Formats: sequence, C-alpha cells, structure tokens
Amino acid sequence: MDTVFIRQLRLPAWIGLYRHEKIAPQTIEIDLEIALSGDAVFKTGKVGDTIDYGVVVEHLRALLANERFGLVENLAERIASLLLEDFKSPRVKISVVKLGALREAQRVGVTIERSRS
Repeated sequence: MDTVFIRQLRLPAWIGLYRHEKIAPQTIEIDLEIALSGDAVFKTGKVGDTIDYGVVVEHLRALLANERFGLVENLAERIASLLLEDFKSPRVKISVVKLGALREAQRVGVTIERSRS
C-alpha cells in the first residue's frame, strides 16, 4: 500500500495526567504513515489526488491547540480518527512520543495502527 509519511514532527501539546504536566504544554513528537486511497496521484501529478502533508500538519496543530489529552494513547487514537475521517485514508499508523518523560529514557510513547471500517 502506498503511503504519505511524516517523521519526527514536533508540536506543543497539552498532555499528561500529573500536576506538573498540566501547567504548560509539552513538546511531543509524532510519526505518521497515511495510506493513500488510490493511485490517481501517480497518473495526474495533482496534489488534490493525494494527501497534502502540509494540510495534515495544519489539522494537527488545530487539534493540539483545542484539546487536552491525559494519555498518549488517547492522543494517538484521536489523530488516527482525524486522518481516517478528514483525509479518507484507508489505513494509518501513528506514533506519539513524549520527550524526556523518564529520566532513564530519551523517548516514551505509543504506536497504533487503525483502518477505516
């Protein structure tokens, strides 16, 4: 399956359960694999026939500015829903990483895969 991908996208997010995580946004890192619904873009070369990664990032910025998340799992699920619904992707793979959440680890997070039903 053909995909559009975005790697190591860093954005501010209101995420976390602990008191110290609720006083300021944290920088998170997101990796996305967004399956294309067809192969039209390879024939037409038109951005309208693919998933515009710039528009994807705009949607993610808006989501993170308007919603708060307790768990990275909830955020990953919300991103998956957004991509499946707004961009009509048949399948997505999302990784959400909290940077510096543990002293002993550089990154912690979750990876999920979802398909449109």
